[in-house]
Formats: sequence, structure tokens, C-alpha cells
Amino acid sequence: MECLNYILFKVKVYELSHKRQQTTFPILNHLIGTRMTATAYEDTFAADNLPARELWPELCFDLPELQYPERLNCVHELLDHGGLSDKLAIHGSRESWTYAQLRANVNRIANVLRCDMRLATGSRVLLRGCNGPMMAACVLAVMKAGCIAVPTMPLLRAKELGVILDKAQVGAALCAADLREDLETAAEQSNCLRQIVYFHSETDDGMEARMRGQADTFDAVQTSAEDICLIAFTSGTTGMPKGTMHFHRDILAICDCFPRSTLQAGESDLFIGTPPLAFTFGLGGLLLFPLRVGASTVLLEKLNPEALLQAIAKYRATVCFTAPTFYRQMVPLVPKYDLSSLKKTVSAGEALPVATRESWRQASGLQMIDGIGATEMLHIFISAAGDDVRPGATGKPIPGYRACVLDEAGRPAPAGAIGRLAVKGPTGCRYLADPRQHDYVLNGWNLTGDAYRIDEAGYFWYCARTDDMIISAGYNIAGPEVEEVLLRHPLVAECAVVGSVDEERGQIVKAFVVLKPGAEAGEETAKALQEFVKRNIAPYKYPRAVAFLPSLPRTETGKLQRYKLRNP
Repeated sequence: MECLNYILFKVKVYELSHKRQQTTFPILNHLIGTRMTATAYEDTFAADNLPARELWPELCFDLPELQYPERLNCVHELLDHGGLSDKLAIHGSRESWTYAQLRANVNRIANVLRCDMRLATGSRVLLRGCNGPMMAACVLAVMKAGCIAVPTMPLLRAKELGVILDKAQVGAALCAADLREDLETAAEQSNCLRQIVYFHSETDDGMEARMRGQADTFDAVQTSAEDICLIAFTSGTTGMPKGTMHFHRDILAICDCFPRSTLQAGESDLFIGTPPLAFTFGLGGLLLFPLRVGASTVLLEKLNPEALLQAIAKYRATVCFTAPTFYRQMVPLVPKYDLSSLKKTVSAGEALPVATRESWRQASGLQMIDGIGATEMLHIFISAAGDDVRPGATGKPIPGYRACVLDEAGRPAPAGAIGRLAVKGPTGCRYLADPRQHDYVLNGWNLTGDAYRIDEAGYFWYCARTDDMIISAGYNIAGPEVEEVLLRHPLVAECAVVGSVDEERGQIVKAFVVLKPGAEAGEETAKALQEFVKRNIAPYKYPRAVAFLPSLPRTETGKLQRYKLRNP
């Protein structure tokens, strides 16, 4: 009894010191009948900043394959299995690795993190690099070492990186040497980033040199299934990025849903595509999914539509992941390449127009697999393949997920009515210290911010975004973030940024600008504003169209009427 009282006392002290009740000791689970698994983390910042449990969405684990143990390290499950050692795991432009080589390099990097950099378990590690074997190995090593991966887009600038560093309290970073400039600028202004190690580096303190001094074995940290291993940032409608926190269990769950049921991937497949590993669309489709089924993947640093077709033909890829924009641009080039190896093409990241689907089918002979996912949900949750495809519809909830359309009162809407898409499954939204958790989760459902309708057959049809997010060529761009930059230009008095329909990119960023007195509207000023945006935030966010107005439409109370700009 004295022992039990002591345990209860220590747990209470721990809970009070961290002001949460997310972790406890395994013996107490049994004694008090509460299913809460002990964390493996020394640094509990991420768990301390999870939303309260009552604000989480309802999680569903209906499928047998989604029954996971309480102790789970996802990278151990993905990599530490036998029988595939000599098989090629990753093809890259700089190097290609077998499963044995990938495993050895992941282990060496994990040893660098824990033994050389002396990172505590639970530490956040920012990752910055283009797609390739080393970037993939760094992501996997961070998770295997019991740290938390914070992948970032290669195009992000210092200002955007600084927000991520501060919000996630990132203490270490692994960065490609050719992308160091913006990270170093951000680090100078950060109060938390203390260590940066560069890969693709020939210096004595670079990652490759450090790896040579480490063993190629590493025992995966025995993390809890609910220990956070990934913080993926997404730009919200206000421009302030939201950190979505995902568990080791979540990583396996997305691997055991879409690729198993809809994609039906196997060991013989070779994956290829364009989304960066910093996007959860790319992380899943180009790294996690192939590893889970023992397949191979192609990770190339830079791909335009023609280069993607060349790579499909060169490597004999069977599964392709990219956005509708790329498929549209590839259509006229298809006859130049041998795509006979290609069996499945997946489209996500933006709405798939029927015309794009049909032109791709005519050019390639392949029926597109459309899908919708979200950074908050980690990957695709509604899709259809093969004979189940209905052109124009996204599809149906994949096995493991449920979905409905809610009306304004939060009730399920009847067939044909447009409402808010609501989803639940084995993954769900858990924002990092963000009040917007209240907006995303309603009565256990995840509200994705998309407007949908359901037909009588149960197919989901995309209508529009319910917020101000602009989706251009697969990139999510927050209009207010672009506005904030434009307003810093000395010639700009007011501005508003909206998405404008574009045949090639789905949408483009369009800026409506009110100039200060004395400034001249015209092409020269428009170009100056575009270049100003490119210099301050990621170039893909710049306004491709600029219109000058004498004033912006507002309500009598002063609120901006964006709909008048979208539909003049």
C-alpha cells in the first residue's frame, strides 16, 4: 500500500508540474482502470501543448489492421523487418539505397541525434531539404530516435521558418547545405534553435562526416503509440501556420488504410511523384506507403511535368502521386514517353476537374484515383478507384474512415444539400497550442473547411472551400498572409487577396490593391509588388494577377466583402 501511495503521489506531482493529465505510469493504468500509456519522452513540450482530451475528435479503430499495441515506434515497424535487405528502397538523383543501406543510414543519423547532438527524447527537430534519400533518412531517424520531426517546405523563407521554430520550440535542425541561408537568418532571430547540422555537406561537422563515426545499429526508442512523432505545419486562413500533431500510431494508420484498400499497393510497386516530403501528401505517398508494403520509391529533387514523365519511363514507376495541375500539363507530352509500366495515378491537393480526368484517361489509358486529405487528418480519407470511380465525384470514405455533410446547425444534411464536410477515423486534428482546435472539431467530427454534397449513392462531390484558402497547383496559400506582406510595401494603402479561377493551376493568387496617393498604377508597379512578395515569403505564394482599385468593397461596419472580389 505504501508503494501504491508513493506512485500516486509521484503521478500527482508530475501532473501538477505539467498542468496536464496526458501521461501516467503503466502500473497505474491497471490499478485505476484508465487507459493512458506512459510517454517515453523526457521533453514533454509537445504533449503539454496538446488540446485537452475533450477537444479531440472521436477516433475510430474499427478495422482489425488498426489494432496497435500501446508501445509502438512507427519507424521500427516500417524498417526493422527482414527479407528486403538487398531490395532497392529509394532511388534518388544523387544516390540510390537498398533497404539495408537505408536502415543503416537511418541508424547512423539516429546515433548522431542522440549521442553526438545529445538530443533528449521528445525534442523537436526541424527538417529542411528537397526530396531525396538523405531527407527521407533524416525524417525517419528523428522518429526512430524518439524525437519529433518538423518537416518544412524547401521554398519557405526566414520569416516563415521563424514562426515555425518559435511555435514548436525547435531546438535542433537538419538542413540541406544549399538551403542554409534562410534557416540561418531565422536562427539569428530565434530564441530556441541551438543546433543545425547540414547534410549534402563535405565539411568536417556535416551530417555525412558525423555519420561515419557512428554505428549502423540503433535500437528504436520504445515510444508510446500516442507519443507525438510529427508536427506538420499548414497555413491557415489567417496566415498564421497551425501545427498539426500526429502520433506514432497515426503514421501506421494512414499506411494501413488508403494504400491497402483503395490503392491496393504491393511489394512489386515503384512509387513516384512531385509533392515534397514536408507535405503529408508526399510524406505518405512517396515514403511511408512504399515502406509499409515493402515497395520502392523514387525521390527526385526537382520535377517539372516533362521531367516527371521522363522519370516514370526511366525507373519504370507503377504508382504516381501529383496534383491535377501536373496531370493537365503532362497530357500533351504523354505520347513522347513509354508509360507502359504505370498502373495507378493518384490526384490530390486540389479539386480534380472532370476535363483533366478525362484528358489524362485518353492520353494514358489510366483512370485517375482522386482523393481528398488534410494535414490535420494526415492523408487521404475519401477516394475511389477502378470501377468505383464516378467522374466529378471525389469518391466515398475509404475503409477506416466515416464522413458526412453537416448543415449550419451541425446536423447531417440530406442528399444533394451542400454543407460542411465532416470526417472521423483513426487519425484526427490535434493542433499545437492553438485555439482554432475549437473550430476544427465539432461533436467528435473533423471539419475540413470544404463544402461538399453527397448524392443518393453515397458519393461525395466537392463544391468549394468554406474559408479563404487558395489552392493553386496543389499548394495551399492563405490570402491574409500575402496581404500582410503587400501592406508592408511603401506604395500600398490597402489590399485584398483572393483565389481566381485558372484553367492551368486551378486557382491563382490575385491581389486587389489600393495605392497610396501619388503612386502610379500600372504594369511596372504590379511587377514591383510581385517581386516584393517573392522576396519575403515562399515564391509560389506571390500574386500572379494584380488589379488596382480606388477602394475595396466593405460593409457599413467596415468588414471586407471578399465575395465581391471573387465574383465581380
